[in-house]
Amino acid sequence: MSILVVIEQSNGGVHRMSREALAAGQALGRDLDLPVSALLLGDDTSCLSHSLESIQLDEILQAEHPLLRNYSSDGFSQALAQVIESESPQYVIAGHTYMVRDFFPRVSAKLNVPFLADNIAYRADGGSLTLIKQIFAAKLVADVVPAGGRCIISFQSAAFQEEDVVSGPGATVREVAISLEESAIRADSEEPFQEAAGAVDLSSAEVIVSVGRGIGKEENLPVAKELAEAIGAELASSRPVVDAGWLEAYHQIGSSGQTVAPKLYFALGISGAIQHVVGMKGSKNIILINKDSEAPLFELADYGVVGDLLEIVPKLTDALRA
Repeated sequence: MSILVVIEQSNGGVHRMSREALAAGQALGRDLDLPVSALLLGDDTSCLSHSLESIQLDEILQAEHPLLRNYSSDGFSQALAQVIESESPQYVIAGHTYMVRDFFPRVSAKLNVPFLADNIAYRADGGSLTLIKQIFAAKLVADVVPAGGRCIISFQSAAFQEEDVVSGPGATVREVAISLEESAIRADSEEPFQEAAGAVDLSSAEVIVSVGRGIGKEENLPVAKELAEAIGAELASSRPVVDAGWLEAYHQIGSSGQTVAPKLYFALGISGAIQHVVGMKGSKNIILINKDSEAPLFELADYGVVGDLLEIVPKLTDALRA
């Protein structure tokens, strides 16, 4: 029995959520006393394997094929299914990215193996595994117990921290043979998924400026945009801003939007409803500016300022630009 962590590529490197998945796999390996391997899918994965050499792993598996040069759900699901059948891991783990959501269900169906998706944590007790996930828009937390045998697992963004990945000596790199036919690739690959033209993947952003209802009106958005520009941040929002039509839906963070874990989350006029908090609670540092001193997000914030953001933020932006 073993643990297999599926690594996703992003801009030529390892996707942030795959590093979080590595942290999850290593932790689970320690708790269940199981070896942990990483799997690279693609045409030429040598650059990715080099980036994993300093991580404590038992093996780095490479499943390479020319038909995996570009992502397709057909090709990647067939390749992963073949690897799982040949390697027989007990648990297959990945970050809950757009790509994983697309092709992991196909792997689950091909192998008749359950896909337990979007978990936020786990418990390992006496060799048994219990997965923990949020349900009903994060109003409740449910325990999910795999019914024995093999299972496929994805973890929500920020469920684990990439800083917790344990370093170690270079792992052995081994090629795994896979067989793919061009006729089996029925879908043409397009650009990596985005929610809309010009949208950004906020889950990969290191600095975010997020606005809430407290911004007052759409005409005040430039205040937040200028701050974001000054600190090299991506612009995000809570749901009321999107519902009002002030920003496009791909900016939304929360249970019905994106889940993020930036190094800095700058919240402007956000009260901190639980639906928003579940999407950003993994942020390393949270700064809140809100004139309501009773805003729930102050309990989570590392730094808080009680005041009018329309007065404070322009002065802060000017100081940062000076």
